[in-house]
Amino acid sequence: MSITKANGINIYYEIHGEGEPLVLIQGYGSNSSSWISQVMVFSRKYKVITFDNRGTGRSDKPDISYTTKTMAEDVKGLLDILDIDAAHICGASMGGLIAQEFAINSPKQVISLILACTHCGGTHAITRGPVSNENLFDEERMKQITERQRMEGQLPFLFSPGFIKAHPNILDTMMAQRLEYPTPLHGYKRQAEAIMHHDTYNRLPQIKAPTLIIHGSADPGVLVANARILSSRIPDAELVILKGLRHAFVAEKPEEVHRIILDFLRRHPRSI
Repeated sequence: MSITKANGINIYYEIHGEGEPLVLIQGYGSNSSSWISQVMVFSRKYKVITFDNRGTGRSDKPDISYTTKTMAEDVKGLLDILDIDAAHICGASMGGLIAQEFAINSPKQVISLILACTHCGGTHAITRGPVSNENLFDEERMKQITERQRMEGQLPFLFSPGFIKAHPNILDTMMAQRLEYPTPLHGYKRQAEAIMHHDTYNRLPQIKAPTLIIHGSADPGVLVANARILSSRIPDAELVILKGLRHAFVAEKPEEVHRIILDFLRRHPRSI
């Protein structure tokens, strides 16, 4: 657990395990604690690096313009400081946008790429509800509701009704992760701006690293069609659709998702 200066800001990061490096990049407004279950599993075979994106957690939260390219440069800066010349890169949701920019702009540092519940942005992205550009950040509404109310409204987007019913304490768990190091309003705003201006559609064919795209078929916000767009644009990408699952599919089917990712990583080790 450390903080280092990278790309002009202080970035909080953690390293767990030994082996080939695996970087996990989280989504909108969340901090690195959201990866705790994956760290426990993946660190048995890999050196897992998690960190707080700018605007969240224990990293700096400058109230300036953010882009996913800048946030990818944060990742590069962190890896350079850690003397990691190449890593497996895994990004979920907004983290997948950042991972795309990293793979396009720093191709030599990517062993393999995993894109989970994400999209390419721009006019080709297919989103609706709370993650559409129109609804992603409503500043006036955000000022009037509590973090708990905001998270409660996200539950149907993240999880299936059956999972919510079977896990009545899921909201409390999410709240505990967020409130220990809360994301300020301007952090949400600046990350939302980065998401809204993201567009890699025309550049996706530049990605040459082995790529796994994984998506829930019932994702109500980032529709599954986005995964098919990504797989059609990234050469030789593997596509896995998880039937009936929503945006936070790893929470509902952790063993299945971990198995899929570990199998992909095993088949794509670093070239010697």
